[in-house]
Amino acid sequence: MIDLHLIGIGTGNPDHLTLAAIKAMNRADLILLPRKGEAKSDLIDLRRSICDAVLTGETRVVEFDLPERAATPPYLEAVGDWHDAIAAEWARQIAANLPEGGVLALLVWGDPSLYDSTLRIAARLEQGGMPLRIHVVPGITSVQALTAAHAIPLNTLAAPVTITTGRRLREEGWPADAETLVVMLDGGCAFRDVAEHGVRIWWGAYLGMAHQALISGDLAEVGPRIAEQRAALRAEHGWIMDVYLLRRQLADLADCRRF
Repeated sequence: MIDLHLIGIGTGNPDHLTLAAIKAMNRADLILLPRKGEAKSDLIDLRRSICDAVLTGETRVVEFDLPERAATPPYLEAVGDWHDAIAAEWARQIAANLPEGGVLALLVWGDPSLYDSTLRIAARLEQGGMPLRIHVVPGITSVQALTAAHAIPLNTLAAPVTITTGRRLREEGWPADAETLVVMLDGGCAFRDVAEHGVRIWWGAYLGMAHQALISGDLAEVGPRIAEQRAALRAEHGWIMDVYLLRRQLADLADCRRF
């Protein structure tokens, strides 16, 4: 039996770890860390630094090369194949490093339950017959880190929030009746295609990290600056994690800031 702990680690800052996350990491027999190539070496460096900062016992840390996703469409088929490949690699690592079973931990950016596929990949192992107990340790999400960094509430009074992706925003436009959008997984700056007037944006990259970048303002005014800075930061670091919130501006903007 494998006890699989999926541990939310926030946005890479060790201060984002909860006490539950630290305890789960130290209870694990094995932590698997994925390598994503030289261009994204910062990502595994962050995970290594988190392990160095909090591990106090004999938990083993093993690194492995994460399979790459095909760049060709259709998107859902490519993602499905990619998840199959990742599940197969997890199975190989488990067979090699926990042949007698035990406690395995994976460190997940943000929270395993929000716009992350780790739970779906783990389900593939269960479907393949691996005896598995799954435990989720929630973490600080990029959405929380974004609103905290800008000191804004997620929603306006008594109003809902729509969470979507850059691809859906670009292909489908602004969702009907939505006032506040949180846009994740946007590699193409879909906010540039928003035709709405009177929209404000709060954008953040590398949230919680030393090189955190924040921009906010009227979308028509600051949108081009965000796209330019995003491209520059990606070129500098070889990768980028960003998220943004879009909100139709109310007549009284003070209403947006009431808690």
